[in-house]
Amino acid sequence: MAAMSNMTEILLLGFSRNDSVQKALCVVFLLMYTAVVLGNGFIVVTIVASKGLASPMYFFLSFLSLVELCYCSVTAPKFIFDSFIQRTVISLKGCITQIFFLHFFGGTEIFLLTVMAYDRYVAICKPLHYVTIMNRWTCGLLVGAAWGGGLLHSAGQTFLIFQLPFCGPSIIDHYFCDVHPVLKLACSDTFLTSLLIILNGGSISVVSFVVLLASYMVILCSLRSCTPAGRRKALSTCASHLAVVGLFFIPCSFVYMRPCVTLPVDKIVAVFYTVVTPLLNPVIYSFRNTEVKNAVHRLMRRSVIWEEK
Repeated sequence: MAAMSNMTEILLLGFSRNDSVQKALCVVFLLMYTAVVLGNGFIVVTIVASKGLASPMYFFLSFLSLVELCYCSVTAPKFIFDSFIQRTVISLKGCITQIFFLHFFGGTEIFLLTVMAYDRYVAICKPLHYVTIMNRWTCGLLVGAAWGGGLLHSAGQTFLIFQLPFCGPSIIDHYFCDVHPVLKLACSDTFLTSLLIILNGGSISVVSFVVLLASYMVILCSLRSCTPAGRRKALSTCASHLAVVGLFFIPCSFVYMRPCVTLPVDKIVAVFYTVVTPLLNPVIYSFRNTEVKNAVHRLMRRSVIWEEK
């Protein structure tokens, strides 16, 4: 347990004190979470089961969908269950555990999005060397590095929180535990801890954003020499990736790249990067991608033939 803490449980206020509003939001979250599980799970199964989706881009996409499914699962199920039983309480250990996994999967997603930008850079700017550079070993190493980077980021954030003494009030005006709301429960001065937390999360976001920006600037410059058909295909793929990057980075940057203060709008912003982005990922990558749609159709035909047998 955290140092010198006399707290055992924390009350999460959620979105509203009104039980009817909270129950209505419970239903909304249940529907969205079900769509996240089905959509992202379907992408993972489709990519794993389809030989035509064996390229590095889809290899990374399968892990992105897996991470987003896990990321959403850190917060949504507990909110749904707590709203249903009308008891929005979490233990201090559970709160710190939620922070750990929230930042573990969130950090991993940031690194995976950066890796995917590098993959697009190699595919478009070095097409003749793409197969050699992005071989199985390299792809596995990059995915492993993304998970490792997420783990280091999360361990740093959690360690800083874990060392603080907590004495209350044991109430958080949020629907899940996160570093900024939890810092307000500490008994000691949190200025240095807040600064280190911002540096930890901010450095990852800034470095990743610079890499993403540099990759796409080079890509856009190189597209001038492509054929119109090749340019359209490359822009379509890059647009899908940039849409996911924007949906995730913008709200995350709003919350984590500022002084450790909580705002009423934080809960709404948090819904975007914890639920909405994982919900839209299958839509953005599947409905805009002909190869994924064709693979889905082949799987559906295969399942129909199997059932007829």
